[in-house]
Amino acid sequence: MELAHSLLLNEQALGRIAENKKPVFVFEWLRFLDKVLVAAQKSDIKESQRKLIDQLTNQIFNSPGPPARKLLARCLATLFSIGDTFALFETINKCNDIIRNKDDSPSYLPTRLAAVACIGAMYERLGRMVGRSYEETVQLLIKALKNAESTGRSEIMQTLEKVLFGLGTAGGACQKDIYKAAKGCMTDRSMSVRCAAAKCLHELVDQASFLSTSELDSVVSLCFRALDGSNYDVRCAVGQLLGHLLSTAMSPKAQQGSKVKSLKLEDILNMLSVGFIKGITGFLKGSAAGEMIKGAGTVNREIRVGVTHAYVEFAQCMGGTWLERNINVFLNHVLNLVANPKATPTHVDAVYARKSVQFILRSVIGGMLGEKAQIATAKEISKVIVKMMDAVSPEAVTSEDNKSQMVDLSASQHILVCSLHELGSLVQSLGTSASPLVAEPATGIIEPVLSVLLHPSSSARLSAAWCLRNIAVALPSQLTPLLDRCMTNLIRLKASPEAVSGNSFALAALLGGVHLCPLGIPHVVGKKIFGIAEELLRTASQNSRLSLQRTQSGWLLLGALMTLGPPVAKHHLPKMLLLWRNAFPRSIKELEAEKARGDAFTWQVTLEGRSGALCAMYSFVLHCRELVTEDVTRRLLAPLECALTLLAHIPSILKAYGAHLKACAAMVRLRLYDVMSQLPAEAYEGAYNALLRELVAEFTLTDNPANTTTSLLRAMCHVDDSVILGSWLQETDHKAIEDQLQPNSASGSGALEHDPASLFIRCAAVNSGESTPGPLPLGVAVIDSSVKLYGLVFPRVPYKHRLKMLQHFSGCIKQAKSSRQQAVQMNIFTAVLCALKSLADTKTGFGQLEVRKAAVGLVLDALGSSNPILRCAAGEALGRIAQVIEDSKFIAEMAQYSFDRLKSARDVVTRTGHSLALGCLHRYVGGMGSGQHLNTSVSILLALAQDTTSPIVQVWATHALGLIADSGGPMFRGYVEPTLSLVLSLLLAVPPSNTDVHQCLGKCLAALITTIGPELSGNTGSVATARLYCLVCCAIMQDHPDSLVQAEAIACLQQLHMFAPRHVNLTTVVPHLCSTLNSSHLLLRRAAVACLRQLSQREAKDISALALTLVSETKDSKQGILITETGLEGALFSLLDQETNTKLCSDVHDIIISMLQSLAAEHLTQWFTLVKDVLAAATEFGTPLESPSEDVAKGDGDEEENDDAAATFKAPDVDVTHPSVAPRWPTRVFATDCMRKIITVCECDSTHFDLIQAREIKKTNKKGDYLVLHLSELVRVAFIAATSDSDQLRLAGLATLQDIIGKFAKVPEPEFPGHVILEQFQAQVGAALRPAFSPDTPSDVTAAACEVCSTWIGSGVARDLNDLRRVHQLLVSSLEKLKMGKEKSQLYNESASTMEKLAVLKAWAEVYIVAMNQDDVPTGLPQNADDDFEDFQSGENLLTLVKPELLSLSKHWLAALKDHALLSLPPEFSSQLPSEGGAFYSPETIFSARQHYRKSWAPILYAVALWLNEGGYTTPANEKQDSVAEQPPANMQPEEFDADRFHLLLGICVEALCSPTSIQPLESVTLCLKALAVLLEKQWPRSRIGTEPSLSIEILNVMHRLLITRESPSTQLLVMDVVKQVIKAAQENMAHRKELQSTPANQESTTETDLPILGEGGDTGEIVPGQSIVFATLEVCLCVLTRQIPALNPALPSTGFQTPHRLLKLSDEACLLVSSAMLVMADLPELCSPAGSVNILSTILFLTTGVIREMAPRSADLTAIPSPVATALQALKTLCSSSLASDDRCADSWVQLLQSALATVLDFAKPDPQQDKPGLDVSTLVLTLSVFIMSCPSEVTRAANLQQPCIEILKEAWQSKDTAIKLKCLQALSSIFQHLDRAIATPFIHAMAPPVMEHMSIFTTHRPHSDIELSIAVESIKILESLIAAAQEHTRIGLISILVPLLISYLLEDSKLPSANKPSKAFHDYALQRLMTFGPQYPEQFRIVMGTTPELRTRLAMAVKANQAAANLQARNAAQARQQSQPTKPSIQLKTDFSNFGS
Repeated sequence: MELAHSLLLNEQALGRIAENKKPVFVFEWLRFLDKVLVAAQKSDIKESQRKLIDQLTNQIFNSPGPPARKLLARCLATLFSIGDTFALFETINKCNDIIRNKDDSPSYLPTRLAAVACIGAMYERLGRMVGRSYEETVQLLIKALKNAESTGRSEIMQTLEKVLFGLGTAGGACQKDIYKAAKGCMTDRSMSVRCAAAKCLHELVDQASFLSTSELDSVVSLCFRALDGSNYDVRCAVGQLLGHLLSTAMSPKAQQGSKVKSLKLEDILNMLSVGFIKGITGFLKGSAAGEMIKGAGTVNREIRVGVTHAYVEFAQCMGGTWLERNINVFLNHVLNLVANPKATPTHVDAVYARKSVQFILRSVIGGMLGEKAQIATAKEISKVIVKMMDAVSPEAVTSEDNKSQMVDLSASQHILVCSLHELGSLVQSLGTSASPLVAEPATGIIEPVLSVLLHPSSSARLSAAWCLRNIAVALPSQLTPLLDRCMTNLIRLKASPEAVSGNSFALAALLGGVHLCPLGIPHVVGKKIFGIAEELLRTASQNSRLSLQRTQSGWLLLGALMTLGPPVAKHHLPKMLLLWRNAFPRSIKELEAEKARGDAFTWQVTLEGRSGALCAMYSFVLHCRELVTEDVTRRLLAPLECALTLLAHIPSILKAYGAHLKACAAMVRLRLYDVMSQLPAEAYEGAYNALLRELVAEFTLTDNPANTTTSLLRAMCHVDDSVILGSWLQETDHKAIEDQLQPNSASGSGALEHDPASLFIRCAAVNSGESTPGPLPLGVAVIDSSVKLYGLVFPRVPYKHRLKMLQHFSGCIKQAKSSRQQAVQMNIFTAVLCALKSLADTKTGFGQLEVRKAAVGLVLDALGSSNPILRCAAGEALGRIAQVIEDSKFIAEMAQYSFDRLKSARDVVTRTGHSLALGCLHRYVGGMGSGQHLNTSVSILLALAQDTTSPIVQVWATHALGLIADSGGPMFRGYVEPTLSLVLSLLLAVPPSNTDVHQCLGKCLAALITTIGPELSGNTGSVATARLYCLVCCAIMQDHPDSLVQAEAIACLQQLHMFAPRHVNLTTVVPHLCSTLNSSHLLLRRAAVACLRQLSQREAKDISALALTLVSETKDSKQGILITETGLEGALFSLLDQETNTKLCSDVHDIIISMLQSLAAEHLTQWFTLVKDVLAAATEFGTPLESPSEDVAKGDGDEEENDDAAATFKAPDVDVTHPSVAPRWPTRVFATDCMRKIITVCECDSTHFDLIQAREIKKTNKKGDYLVLHLSELVRVAFIAATSDSDQLRLAGLATLQDIIGKFAKVPEPEFPGHVILEQFQAQVGAALRPAFSPDTPSDVTAAACEVCSTWIGSGVARDLNDLRRVHQLLVSSLEKLKMGKEKSQLYNESASTMEKLAVLKAWAEVYIVAMNQDDVPTGLPQNADDDFEDFQSGENLLTLVKPELLSLSKHWLAALKDHALLSLPPEFSSQLPSEGGAFYSPETIFSARQHYRKSWAPILYAVALWLNEGGYTTPANEKQDSVAEQPPANMQPEEFDADRFHLLLGICVEALCSPTSIQPLESVTLCLKALAVLLEKQWPRSRIGTEPSLSIEILNVMHRLLITRESPSTQLLVMDVVKQVIKAAQENMAHRKELQSTPANQESTTETDLPILGEGGDTGEIVPGQSIVFATLEVCLCVLTRQIPALNPALPSTGFQTPHRLLKLSDEACLLVSSAMLVMADLPELCSPAGSVNILSTILFLTTGVIREMAPRSADLTAIPSPVATALQALKTLCSSSLASDDRCADSWVQLLQSALATVLDFAKPDPQQDKPGLDVSTLVLTLSVFIMSCPSEVTRAANLQQPCIEILKEAWQSKDTAIKLKCLQALSSIFQHLDRAIATPFIHAMAPPVMEHMSIFTTHRPHSDIELSIAVESIKILESLIAAAQEHTRIGLISILVPLLISYLLEDSKLPSANKPSKAFHDYALQRLMTFGPQYPEQFRIVMGTTPELRTRLAMAVKANQAAANLQARNAAQARQQSQPTKPSIQLKTDFSNFGS
């Protein structure tokens, strides 16, 4: 295929390949040519143009397929437009000759079509260059049109459209002829021809003015006729034509040039209304199929839907500016469409008409207007509502006759429904931005809507109720006031049936919306409504005029109340159970008595009451799952069984009292089925017989004369079958109106009046984004419900009953005839599918052979049904039966049966049905289960797919092939090549009008790509061919005119990119996807966005760059999503404002976030501009964002004033008739979130947060872009968002502000040293926060603002007290909310108040924590005194701000902590919770309050701990008394009061840190540990845990658990701080007990043996785990040490892993941890009894020496002693010098253990390479030995076998060449030589003194040249001096005679002194100083030595003189310097004495 990639066709290669591959080769060449020619220059193709033209024209004669002819035509046109046009006319003539040819054979058709296509392309591209030849061509085409078949007609119409486009106004001569031809085609049988004709006329409207003037009426009429019997594509095309035509007629150009009288807007709109109301005028008949099924009416629904399209298109053509100006006229006209009785002849038609009008309004007002214009429109709608209500007011009604009154009532009802729907949708989309609409009652929207609640029509009242719900959900602050208004009105107008009904509807709707308002409603409102509902039910029987409404309303309110969930329902459940029980007769006897005494009205009320009771029950079971226990279920079953019994008696009641009770009876059945479907099926097992009888009768239409069908059949079929079922229409933008044209009954006729319960029942439709629920008509709803319940019950029914039912189904189908048979069959199949699905879900068997046979018989009959939906359902059922049965024999039989039928049958029905049956069998049993049939299935289906005579068979066969490929997996791999070849050949050959075939081919291709999978990236021949075929198929489908096929192409490309990314050319794919974003088809946009989402995750950079290449192309394009300078990202933001589909918007969010994460850090300016533009669009359009201070100067900024500029911001150069809509609030919220993500993305590079570094880089690299340089813009964005009128945007803005403060608080300002960069934005921060503290702000916004306040104050940015006060004052004002009681009237739920109050307390706690921590920072010796002083002042300031509030705050903090502690109790202790609630929560809101406490408790706990530590305790004995201390209650002792608070805090800490149910975040754990450490800082709290060892053990165990579960070093350090405090407490307790035990003076002394032994271990020394503080502490220490130094783990050798011996590189935190553990361990023996200390000493010594061994191995890397080793030596010293070592009771054991520890050290000190022992660092070893020798009792080191190795080690150290080791050795010897025990010191002196003294003589000749050599020399002198001091009198002279000459020899001569180096001079000085000291110390010996050697005396004397002279000189210089430094006396004398001023 590579040979096809050449400019000229490689005819040799073409001749060599197989015949079936030639079309592919030619197509691939044309594809290549198409790409090459576009980029080519004239010179590139000049030489080969003639040859190329010949090759291309020859291809016309080679019968090219549809895709090839399209490419061929495009290539020819491009060739002539780029190259020479010498052969243009010749080519056109050739094409004309082909069209003239009379050959009508099918083989010649492709040639003729190719010629037509080529002419079209050439005229379109070259236009007027073709001269006058067009007349002949047009006449030829029109002549050919008469005899052409449908494909030809369609192609000719497309060509005529292109001719018109190319010629423009020059083609006037042929326009009328084309118009006549198009007129005929507009009513063609073929829908593709109609589409093409509509598009041709669309083009003609632009070129020929007569269409929009003189011919206007006839074209409009023609369009209506074209809509009759049309399909979706035709309706879209004709709708666009009509809209475009009428907008052209309205344009000034058309009006001026026309001789016809000018048209007004009303005239234009009236033309459309004719089609909407009357359809086709004249003698034409209505369409057949659709009307027959739905019942004949005078309204043609296809025309109405088409006209609905046209209305929207007309408004869009006219533009947003026009719409704003004419909204009043447009609105009134559209609403009046439903006022015409002809538009609403039946109820279903009325519903459809309303849906159409609602669709027009939603598309136009919701899509084209900005938020400000929408608010104005909402006011206009409310005026319409007022006008309508005035028309039906009592005054208006009395003045008119009865008939017109009825008409007015009907008209006003429909207008009101549409108006209220649009008003509700508008407010919902505006969110809290809609607040101006409710601000003033006089001009607001609430009063008009409330007035509709009294309308005589229930549909109007229901719509008003739903509208109120939308208002309340959009503006949650209105929810409680609206509930109060409705309750008041209900009580006030309780005598009016309409008022009772309307207000209860409103209450129900509002209650149903509460779950969408996070802040909820006050609990008391629920209680009030329950009371009202009870009252209504109780008084229902008192007034017969009101009994029906009161009964309905009472139960409706109870049902709505249940949606508030378990917290509310729980309180009312006992009463509800009683009401339900009383609503039904208790027995058959009671029921019979009822029947005997009732009348028709009584029964109506009774049935309404029972359906209401069941509805309330359904709502309860649905919304309060937790409360439906076994006991409650049992109590509910009693009334349900009564209701079931009642159903059996209903036929006799209907017979007796009339058919008008049928609806009430049906409602009872519906409610009963609904409730039972929510309860576990096994609960009502005993009622199966009666229930199944009712269910089967229901859906087999036994008692129902109407042919009602279920709406669930499509949903029960597989989602992949949408191609066959046409259910893809559900995925279009026009679903709302297209639904009414679906064939099953009541499709799309959902309306609120069908079921008032839908006001509050949470249905899927509303959750999925539909604005209003649309319950289906009652008849359909009952069947749907019965089908669902049947499916649930079926798996639990015995086999014999299953058999009976299936046989009964067959009988029912046989008995019914024609359309009724189909209806029954559809219902039965839905029920069977539902049952099979349940069987599969519950893994239940199907039954015996007879059951199987019955089911299969049912299915096989339906496979031959003429109805495609039934065939599809039958195939699905067969697959599901095979899935449930899981028997290979059964599967084989079924497959064989289908094979036989497919081989023998020739009819379409059988072939399609059995093709799908094969596909479904494979789908449900998988490739493995059906592998043996795969070959036959594929071969048969491949043959059927090539049946070109029947496109329907092709569709079903290809679909089945796709299913098999999808489910076959690897087993299908062998069939990929033939199937792929088939797909490609069909795509090349099948006409584009057969879109279903193309769609199925697309799905089949997708399945094939999945089957090949990652292999596609391979390079083998077969894979390369398969990949090329896939790409060619995608290219063909991309070029297909149908949107669904294009969507499939994009999905296939997406899969190809996933498996073979290198082979998908993004340079063509990305621009195609970007242009697709403009498509009018939702499915196509969704596919493009889904593909972009995948690409953005891998190639974000490439996508962004490729999208920018489209900028120049889209400049001149029509309106839509344009790629501008902001690139794809900007286009996607625009798309968010236009799309309503949740999946699509979610994907767009994902794309933007993926691109942001990849690109934002490098292109900050671009992203900032993008986000700023989105946000600024709503505030100051076009204003630069560089100066945020301007905003603050204006105050909080009224954003609405600047909205007018919104229109021109995005693209000022675009025509002002179509302004771009300002970004809506959800987009702005997302943009703000993007800003936060940008900050997060930048975290990876610290330069983004360092202004100095960023500026430096910016100087050198102009492209350097850093976040800190955009700080003012960041603050600006946060400010705009935080002060907007949308609450969600405010929350996002505050979150952004918090992020900014967190990231930039510490960034210094280089221009003002000592200041931070954020200081300049203090005013903005204050201004952004201030609005959040206004009284009417929602709690969640205030809570978020509190958090920002505390972050800001705690950040330390504002250093000045006055600057701090701005924000601090806001927090002070929020304290008022804490003082308010719970009684205050509230707008929101009590939990909202809890959230707000806790947020305030948390904010204050955080501020207090910062203040205390700043206050604790020591001033030290700062580098910059000013800065430090400022910091100190800041802490001081903060404390002074907090202190005034501290007393009240501490009370609130403690109350909040108490609440939290109670709410943290496990459920079994719930009875202990106070019945009246806590300080900040009410008992009803416990569930929701818990989460708020969970967020706030940790900072509050730490703050309280700090406060108590600072003097908050009342116990004066132990603590300083402070003014902040709270006084205890009168009935409590201070000690007890403090103990309670201490235990509260301690309990919360321990619970939080060890609770297995909650995983605390790290911040909470950190704060908790800090609180615990602070809590134990003072002696009094320590005494509490000291006296209770169990508490200490508990805390230590929790700390141990934390060490194991938390990896963070900072957390582990905090853990060790707590452990230290616990040990300190134990030590203090021990000391106290010893003090008490010491004998008082006035008592007789007792012997030591009489006293109890203190400390753990007692007499025996046994340490009991679980009861020992020491053991628990050792656990903690061992855990720390083994985690940081794994080799210390005693269990390590047994694991089989080699113990590592190497230098451990621990972090600073790890070193601190190890050191902490060592110090803690060293103190543990003191807590034990003597015997107990022995027990633990071995462990402590093992770990201590182990740390030394592991941390200080002998290594060249070890330069200094690690800090853990130093700590270990300190710990060792503590242990060695412990008093226990000399305690008689344990001294022997201690000595032995210390000796073994020393022996251990000596053992591992020696390196042993064979055993991988590195030995111990010599310096560390020397220090360790000196600790042992100096600190241990003398018995330890006296042992010869220990002493001798020690001496050897010291000798080794002394002989080391390392001077540092030498020095360490000397320092150790210095200590040892002075040991008090001479027996220890003497051996060391004997061994070490001679070498040291010998070494001293070296310094006479080799003076010290470094500091370390100097230290060695000095240390040597000190050693000799110490020996002299220790020597006996008679031996001392000998040592002195050695030392003195040495010291004198160290003195320098006078001449050498000035030139000597620094160490040498220092040595001289030291020697002289020692001589001067030594003489007086030993005068006699000194004299003797000096006397013996006179030279010594002389040298010493000279040195002394020189030293004296130097000292005198230094003194003189110092005096002179002092004199100079004194200040000179001032020349001007002050007369006033200021000396006492300071005092």
